This record gives sequence, C-alpha cells and structure tokens, in this order.
Amino acid sequence: MKVEKYMNRVPGYAAFPSVDAMRAEFDQVAAAHPGLVRLRRIGTSRLGEPLRVLSVGDGPADVVVIGGPHPNEPVGALTVSALITLLCQDAELRTRLGCRWHFVACADPDGARLNETWYGRPGDRRSYVENFFRPDLADQVEWTFPLIGGDYHFDRTLPETAALMRLMDEVRPSLVYSLHNGEYQGAFFYINRDDTVFAERLAGLPEMEGIPLHHGEPELPGAKPIAPAVYLTPDGTHVGAAFGAGGSSADYAARFGALHLVAEVPYWADDRVSDQSQTGRPYQEIAAAGAAARRELIETLQASMRAVVGDLTVRSPFRRSAESTLRTFAKLAELEESLPGLDRPATVAEEFDNRQTVHMLRLRLLGTFLRMLDAELAAGNLTPAIREQRRLLTECFDLWYGQAEADSPGPPIEIRKLVAVQLGAALIAASHAAGKASP
Repeated sequence: MKVEKYMNRVPGYAAFPSVDAMRAEFDQVAAAHPGLVRLRRIGTSRLGEPLRVLSVGDGPADVVVIGGPHPNEPVGALTVSALITLLCQDAELRTRLGCRWHFVACADPDGARLNETWYGRPGDRRSYVENFFRPDLADQVEWTFPLIGGDYHFDRTLPETAALMRLMDEVRPSLVYSLHNGEYQGAFFYINRDDTVFAERLAGLPEMEGIPLHHGEPELPGAKPIAPAVYLTPDGTHVGAAFGAGGSSADYAARFGALHLVAEVPYWADDRVSDQSQTGRPYQEIAAAGAAARRELIETLQASMRAVVGDLTVRSPFRRSAESTLRTFAKLAELEESLPGLDRPATVAEEFDNRQTVHMLRLRLLGTFLRMLDAELAAGNLTPAIREQRRLLTECFDLWYGQAEADSPGPPIEIRKLVAVQLGAALIAASHAAGKASP
C-alpha cells in the first residue's frame, strides 16, 4: 500500500483554525469515538489556556505529534486534524502501523491567538506580516527544553514545554514529530538519525504534491545534509549557547531513544528554491549583500527603539518579542562576520534564499515593532516620539513590503498540499519507528 493513497484523502482547507476551533474539534472527536479516543489535560499555558492531548489507538509503539510549536506556523494544526480523522476512520491502517498516537494541536495557544487575524486569510502576505507574532527563541515552546551539563545549561522551561515533557515522560515515545512550516522556501526536513533510506523517502514526498524542495541555506547553520533537503538535527547546545535558549524537542526525545522528525513546508512556492544552477556571481558577494541588508535592518530598529524606549509603558508580548528578537538578530550578525567566506559560484537557490531571508526578517520584525507601538497608542500613550516612530516605521514598512512584492516568491500553495506532505511524513516515520514495512 502506497502512502500516496492516504495523502490523497486529505481534504481541502480554506483557512487555518482558531484556538477555539481546535479545542472544539478535539471535544467533538472524543465524543464521537469514546472507545477509541482519550482526551486529557496535560498542562496550562502561561495565560491560563488548557493544554490537552488527544490519544488514538492502542499499539505498542507511542507517537507524540506536536502541532503549532511556533504560533506563526498553523499548518500542523490541520495536519493533526487530518491524521486524527484518518486514524479514527481506518482501523486497518491503525493495525498496520501498530502505534498509539498522542496529538497536541497547538503547543502555544497564547501566541496563536496573536496570529489569528491572518489565520483566516492564508496566502495574503500583507495580512501575515502586519498581524505577525513570534516570540524570541528563549520564549519559544520548541526551544525551551532543559539543557543541563557541560559548559552551558538552560532551566527556564516554559509551562507549555513542561507539559510536552510530562507527556513524553508518561508515554516514552518511539517517535516525536514536530510540525513546522516556513514562508518562502521549499520543503525540508530534520531527522535525528543519519538514515539515508528514511531521508530519501521523506525527500520524495513534496514532489508528489508539486512542492519544490529547499536547496538554499539550511535554516540551522552547519546542519549536515543526509539527502536532498533532509538534514541531521544539530545538537541543541549549539543553538542554546549561542542565543541563550534551551534545547529542542529533539533533545528531549533523545532521552527515550526516540526517532525525531521535523517537517517544514512553505506557504508560498517558487521553483528557484530548488534551482542548483550557477548564477555567475560569487557566493561571497551574495552573502555580503545579504549581511549588509540585515545590518541595515538592525540599525534602523535599534535607532527606533532608542527613540521610544523611555516612553514605553505597555508590557505587551510585542515589546518583549521585538526587544529580544532584535538582540538575537544582532548576535546572528556577529556570527555571520566570524564565518569563513566561500570562494565559489553561488547557485540560483542560494541567491534567491538570501534575498527572501532579508525580506522575511525585515517584514516580520518591523511588523512586530509596529504592533508594539500600536499597543502603546491604543493605551492612550500618544507621546511625540511614539507617534513619530509609528509614522517613520510605517513608511519603512511600505518601502520594504514593496521591494518584497517586486521580488515575489510566487503564489501561495494550496493548504491541502502542505498538510498532505506532513501527513505522508508522519506515516513513513511511524512505520520506520515501529520497525514495520512502510504503508
């Protein structure tokens, strides 16, 4: 039986679900399948949202599936929904896989609620960046697992992360699957085992849905490629020590000897992300141009922050994200300067990836800054500095958005296709982790 059969059963979707809609669906599934499904609370978010897990099946191998580890990445919520529907309807598949599945639809509901404005308008890039929220690394569920020992330690684990840890401690999983999605780049994967056969199966999934593979720079610098667009997951200590964050779910899954998988799928498609032909330009030249643009971004927003910091009064999540993310970007710029240059021709994928990274970082961080200032204005804090920076940054936003649109990464991808790729990866990984023949 081919995995395509199950990918083709993924329905169409018009939008991403709200936190309330995710919760209601879990309630409905539990009520409809009382003998098959178990729904329980595993923790509470920082703002008091219940964190729940829905378990399906009774096989000997346990699988933990984490949706929404970053709140600007809601594709996984629909993948969780599609997997639950498939498993509840297909007893033969449940038996074939031999797994007990544990689903968390949204690991960061507090952050998700701050993105819900654009959830209803998928593919609208302006709505996305104007209503964007993502916490900095040290406030992310995915990057606050504990790191103890050695020269660096992290023990500021978030309540949401602690809930995922309790779940893993309870079921001792054979597979942990963290559902992520990007924006402009192609599809890619991280796995914690140097397994070429498994990696090649994953690499073949996006093509089934017409989604290009990512052949630009790996998201985590220095990640070792195993197959096209499939990388070996770096140790969390490398990221944590550099940015003051913790480990990832992969680091915690290692305690149980579990296979860990990250599937990244993009919102927008562009064949340039997988074009490995040469541009004729040196890689060093392209990298230098990208680094200069990122320094301009940092300097622009640092100057804006200096202008308003004495007037800020609202302890909004946008302010915390803006301040801490700006520090993270400054650290990234320092690391870039210390990396050796590559004296070779750049590929089309690398050039495209570098430009799109600049657009992405500009618009995401500037959008967060504007939301920070809007929170001040909404609270009645109308100081001249805040009003002036709101005007200046709006002009900057319009300029940078226009440049990004002129260099558009292509049309939005049908949501169904993104979910199908993540669902196919789940079935392949579950078979692999359980030591069974692939479905």
